Amino acid sequence: MDNSLIVAPCSYEATKFACENFHYSKKVPSSKLIKYGVWEDGKFIGAIVYGDSPTPNMASPYGLNYTEICELRRVALTTHKHPVTQIISKSLKLLHKTNPNLKLVISYADKNQNHLGIIYQGGNWIYEGETKKEIVGIVIKGERVHRRSVYDRYGTSSLKWIKENIDEEAYPIKSKGKFKYIYPLTKTVKKNYINRAKPYPKNIV
Repeated sequence: MDNSLIVAPCSYEATKFACENFHYSKKVPSSKLIKYGVWEDGKFIGAIVYGDSPTPNMASPYGLNYTEICELRRVALTTHKHPVTQIISKSLKLLHKTNPNLKLVISYADKNQNHLGIIYQGGNWIYEGETKKEIVGIVIKGERVHRRSVYDRYGTSSLKWIKENIDEEAYPIKSKGKFKYIYPLTKTVKKNYINRAKPYPKNIV
């Protein structure tokens, strides 16, 4: 047993610190969370955070209900000596042990951050393919505005409405999409969905 690496439940405050200091998003996900702190040789080095997906129908393609599936929302780690795949593996075992109702975990590697999902490939996750490119914001009068902020500001994020009412030269900011990975927590789910596996991506296009 490797006592120099500990993965255990942690507080919201510890999670917040890890996300704000060790993750590119600089924020904690806004959903119901399952939070695990990570310690090496007694030193706190970050957090692994699971939670509900922002997409309500995330479970439907797998024949599961919403309570049987979750998303790996943050891997927020500072400098560490153990492989990330090992740290995530320990968190997955703990997740399954303490949440026996969960059957599947989903995660995404963001192409906009030049992430391929190497940590998932190293952990033998099932690669399902790329998500569709989507509009993540709109350039309005020369200002790049996130889609949520557009909605908060105008009560809609419709590009058509923005062009007709605010700025006829407005144009969308599109994401590159994401690589989607799944990790079955039960043998039955793994057997049912191993045929979804596609060759791991090796380059960001």
